[in-house]
Amino acid sequence: MFRKRNLAGLAAIAVVAITLSGCAGTDSGTDGAAGGGVDAATATSADDFGGLDALVAAAQEEGELNVIALPENWANYGLIIAAFEEEYGITVNSADPDVSSAEEITAAKNLAGQVAAPDVFDLGTAVALDSLDYFAPYTVANWAEIPDENKESTGLWVNDYTGSMSIGFNSNEVDEPTSLDDLLDEGYKGKVAINGDPTQAGAAFAAVGLAAAQRGESLDDFQPGIDFFSELNAAGNFLPLDPTEATIASGETPVVFDWSYNNLAVASTVDGWEVTTLPGVAYTSYYNQAINVDAPHPAAARLWQEFIFSPAAQNLYLAAGAYPVTLVAMMDAGTVDQDALDAVGELPDELVTPTTEQSEAAAALLAEKWAAAIG
Repeated sequence: MFRKRNLAGLAAIAVVAITLSGCAGTDSGTDGAAGGGVDAATATSADDFGGLDALVAAAQEEGELNVIALPENWANYGLIIAAFEEEYGITVNSADPDVSSAEEITAAKNLAGQVAAPDVFDLGTAVALDSLDYFAPYTVANWAEIPDENKESTGLWVNDYTGSMSIGFNSNEVDEPTSLDDLLDEGYKGKVAINGDPTQAGAAFAAVGLAAAQRGESLDDFQPGIDFFSELNAAGNFLPLDPTEATIASGETPVVFDWSYNNLAVASTVDGWEVTTLPGVAYTSYYNQAINVDAPHPAAARLWQEFIFSPAAQNLYLAAGAYPVTLVAMMDAGTVDQDALDAVGELPDELVTPTTEQSEAAAALLAEKWAAAIG
């Protein structure tokens, strides 16, 4: 849960079965030149390698992939990583799984030019839009299956999965909230937490966005959301503690704003933890895949993108309760895991997702106003 994002597979959903064939890989490192003389660091599609098979060979020559901020129980990343390793025989080095989106970029800055630098990112929208200089453009083979509104035109960032902002609560301790105003009541004194700092973490940013959508007229202005959390803090109900699975299980954080898939995951393991999506407008926002422009394993980074947007990995997101970006295309092609989709259900009818311009404006406003609002 959970500073950046954290999601376990739902107990009620069967994990997608994937038949994978392992290939032997080597631990060779790279200076950007892939096998066959291709400069992997500047490749913008698999065609630059001579096709997907050649990309696989170049990535296997590198032998490793560095990922960051991917908890094993977030969006099925444990299974996704294991599937990638088994399919291609490439070792995945997973660093700092619980850091925020902003800390991913900090790690890239601090480790630039080093073999331990992250190869790829999985980022909240606000941080992604503020970090374009750190990304390398790349378009995957099934680029056409990703809607235009879910990707930067050159592939600097691409949406991968989404959920709706929800409220998880310990039903043994508090009543189910049915509105934001309920959370201002005495019964929630010192009990309401969000998943991180909204100036750094995508889930926390979305919590403010939900409040803005429910209290304001549009996402053009996040100020109503900031005002709500200021009221919550003034009432003594805001809990300035980053929730984790441990704090939820122990009762330290009895009420948590977080993505639906995160709160549903906790409900499958913590007695009494229930999840509600408030009546009215629902807030959704995708996370974003991106390749580090300074990736120490540039071919493996590009192969990871190909895998992430394949039906195998997209269905693993779905099996964990997250909606993958190629869902419509998979439904049309008959490649979707129908059992997982039936278990997750459809997204709410009345929903909002911030545009690039709205996200940028909200990030600037939060940077200016958030600390004072809850200080």
